[in-house]
Amino acid sequence: MIFLALQILTGFIGGGIGRLLNHNGDIAALQLIVSSVVASVICIAVFLLARWAEVSPRWLQSKQWGVMLWSVIAALGTIIPSTWMQEQVPELPNLLEQEFDQMMSGWWGYLAIGLLAPLSEEIVFRGAVLRSLLAAQKKPITAIAISALLFSLVHLNPAQMPHAFLVGLLLGWMYWRTGSIVPAVAYHWTNNSVAYIIYHAYPDPNIHLNDIFKGSSLNVALAVVFSLLILLPALYQLHLWMRHADEKAN
Repeated sequence: MIFLALQILTGFIGGGIGRLLNHNGDIAALQLIVSSVVASVICIAVFLLARWAEVSPRWLQSKQWGVMLWSVIAALGTIIPSTWMQEQVPELPNLLEQEFDQMMSGWWGYLAIGLLAPLSEEIVFRGAVLRSLLAAQKKPITAIAISALLFSLVHLNPAQMPHAFLVGLLLGWMYWRTGSIVPAVAYHWTNNSVAYIIYHAYPDPNIHLNDIFKGSSLNVALAVVFSLLILLPALYQLHLWMRHADEKAN
């Protein structure tokens, strides 16, 4: 609720700042980007200063660079299978399509979507929400599922919710295994960065995998299989190597 309240509040603040800074008439996009940046910065500051989320260098000091690498690889392997799954089910309303297009249109949008959003959302939903749920729930899977559901709902856009829920489950598992948001931030950053790149490569919001692969269903199937051959080994390697900072390596 605090996270949502900050989003709404900074929407008004960002709109005012956007009007002051705008010189090119593209006020709507600038307002959205400024609002998102302000919201992320305030969320990070509030959750850290209030100590609702704990951020420590201990996990980074354990030098689990392989986990970081496999987190990035897993994110890359998720994109096409997730997109294919969404195309197989009835299309859900994309309530924020116009806003998304406006934010993605310029490189300033990447600051909001690619850099700050992954950090702020991981601090809130893994570093604060899931950490509290893990302490309160006997079964980790229950805590992870609840946090993933909240993560999907807070996007406020039905079209994004299935992907956000599945990603939330994966990021929750990663946090449970490591006790750190760092691997989840690496995954989240990669996911959002790829989305930004794909948007600029294929700006048509109605494009499908079949269009990208020249109308060939075989090529789509091969792309899904190839992605799974990236994703599944990455998940297995994460399972082998992820650990808390104070755990000894196998």
